[in-house]
Amino acid sequence: MTTRRSMLLGLTMAAGLTLSGPVSAQADYPTRPVKIIVPFGAGGVADVTIRIVAEKLSEKMGQRFIVENMPGAGGITAARAALSSAPDGQTLTMLTNGTAVSVPLFANLPFDPLNDFVPISTLGTFDFLFVVNANSEHKSFKDLIQAAKNKPGELNVATIAVGSTQHLTSVLFKGEAGVDFRHVPFRNTPDALVSLIRNDTHLLIDSQAALKSALEGQQVRALATSGPRRSAAMPDVPTVQEAGISGFDVTSWNALFAPKGTPEPIVQKLNATLKEILSTQEIKARLLELGIEARGETPAELTGRLRSDIEKWRAVIEKAGIPKQ
Repeated sequence: MTTRRSMLLGLTMAAGLTLSGPVSAQADYPTRPVKIIVPFGAGGVADVTIRIVAEKLSEKMGQRFIVENMPGAGGITAARAALSSAPDGQTLTMLTNGTAVSVPLFANLPFDPLNDFVPISTLGTFDFLFVVNANSEHKSFKDLIQAAKNKPGELNVATIAVGSTQHLTSVLFKGEAGVDFRHVPFRNTPDALVSLIRNDTHLLIDSQAALKSALEGQQVRALATSGPRRSAAMPDVPTVQEAGISGFDVTSWNALFAPKGTPEPIVQKLNATLKEILSTQEIKARLLELGIEARGETPAELTGRLRSDIEKWRAVIEKAGIPKQ
């Protein structure tokens, strides 16, 4: 009896030691610097956002969170790099509303954001602005819509590249407002801004962060924002819905994800820390300067946001007959 009791005690202790190893390691996470892969170049709104947040993650979690920029191929390069990493919480990546656009837009997207990644939390949400030249004859968004209806096909609308969220926002606007215009794509926002200031184009759709200097320099004027309610960053600018296009809602976002298989305790620890950081007045104020409303969400809420946006943009792309890239 004593021998059997001793054997059972030994097995129990061994099992306890086996289980305590990984649990303890996850509780101590992170034990070394963490890499965050960003699918955009340095200096852009996504890059600045994650650097602000990474600085605070480093302070809160006792290890450096290092941002690595991997622009190119519509975010595919960054996603592949993240997915080739061990799912141990040491490599994270940023996915955005653009990822939701890519799923229905690309015929052979080499990753599935819903199944290949584990959601951690959103970082923030932001609207797009509809801006005109500061001297434009269009004094309101209703004026612009009416002008487009009066002269179908004569309005030139600028965005960055075909397939971008900005481009698809213009496609959604065209369909919902029942207007026709020429879409003029540009390689980047500065080139699009030059065209608007020269009056080669009549309307530009982009983020507040990308247009910040031109707005402050009074070279352009915002007619509307794309979200369901007025932006906290620009409360004096009406929404597209206020111009009479009911239900119009384009809310872009950026968020942190990890490779599939990352342990749940690590995901939860990161989520709790991010939500704490994003709730502080300091971070709210710093992000609002970029036109971003700081927002932390649960992994389940983030999954719902991603899934909903994939289906939303799938419908827009199919209705407009945009061919897969």
